[in-house]
Amino acid sequence: MVNYRSLLEQKKGQKSQVDLSIKRYSYDFVKLQEQKQDLEQAQWIIQTVASETQSMLKFHIENLVSLALNSVFDEAYDFEIDMQLRRNQTECDIWFVRDGERINPLTASGGGAVDVASFALRIALWSLQPKRTRPIFILDEPMRNVSAVYQDKCSAMMKEVADKVGLQITSVTHSESLTEAADKIIKVGIRKGTSYIQ
Repeated sequence: MVNYRSLLEQKKGQKSQVDLSIKRYSYDFVKLQEQKQDLEQAQWIIQTVASETQSMLKFHIENLVSLALNSVFDEAYDFEIDMQLRRNQTECDIWFVRDGERINPLTASGGGAVDVASFALRIALWSLQPKRTRPIFILDEPMRNVSAVYQDKCSAMMKEVADKVGLQITSVTHSESLTEAADKIIKVGIRKGTSYIQ
């Protein structure tokens, strides 16, 4: 014979356990919802700060490199950075822009423009470092691909940039035009295979 009273008590106990589980899971669900909202808010803040930081970096780098290009060449390019999200990280595409048209610097422009842009990029990236190295750049033939017509302008541009950011630039060059704006020139000669200062 079935004891309905004990079966009823057993079912009440099971219901009580289920009610407790529902309360616990409901509480956990609410906490997880709050955590999800907090994480979404944190992600939004991080993305906003990252976007603003990228915009400031982009502005700083583009302006410095464009300024260098425009101070050397009569019909200069503007320099543009296009930040793209690829493989879950930000990557930069670098462009020269003339008359609204993007040009790949390495394949569709002269080596002189690339030399000027790479010089300015080095300075821009150095200036953005929180812990900078000593303010000394040692360069070997930094404008070797710039035609002779523009080398005096390169010299003036290098001097102006160095003065603005507080750098000392030591440059090894065979071009006298690149030394026109130099503060000091040391000429080195070679006699019987040995270098000497003239």
